Amino acid sequence: MHAAVPLSTLLDARQIWRGRAPAVPIGDQPTGWRALDAVLPAGGWPEASLSEILLPVDGVGELRLVMPTLARLTQGQRHVVIVSPPYASCVAGWRQQGVDMRRVEFVDAGEKDVLWATEQCLRSGSCAAVLAWPHHADDRALRRLQVAAVTGQALAFVFRDRSHLSNASPAALRLELEAPPRPQIWVRKCRGGAVPAQAIPLPRSVH
Repeated sequence: MHAAVPLSTLLDARQIWRGRAPAVPIGDQPTGWRALDAVLPAGGWPEASLSEILLPVDGVGELRLVMPTLARLTQGQRHVVIVSPPYASCVAGWRQQGVDMRRVEFVDAGEKDVLWATEQCLRSGSCAAVLAWPHHADDRALRRLQVAAVTGQALAFVFRDRSHLSNASPAALRLELEAPPRPQIWVRKCRGGAVPAQAIPLPRSVH
């Protein structure tokens, strides 16, 4: 019989492969949510691309999801544009989250002009991120926003009803946000990587 060899001896001799947990990739556009960054191929939001965030109803935490990004961009003296949000924004609350409101512009566009205004802001090259809530956006309209994001090297965030989940989308990233009491995020599409099988909890504070 072979003599027993301590496992530590084999490890020290590098005769056994020692597994390691994969490191969280560090991207240029982190979401600010460590668990989400860990499962996204770029380690954060896809650079200069359209991210589509699907909601059961407006106001379920979608701004909390992007607030760390808005704070990071505006503190870096980058400009952010908000196009026709469905509710009045709490400026004091945004400031408490670290957003420099001097770098935030609100555009009040009619429903027919939301997509046009969003596209123009993205193409301008002067915006780090543009957020919009279009009620009607087909594949062609979303593709124009994706191209505009690439042209202007900006982050595009489009918030839509989750009933659109069954429709194809040119967005580089699609997230579905579930409402409280158990807010969590499902990654439904992520260009360049596999879609995670599990939802990601959205805690009350950034981790």
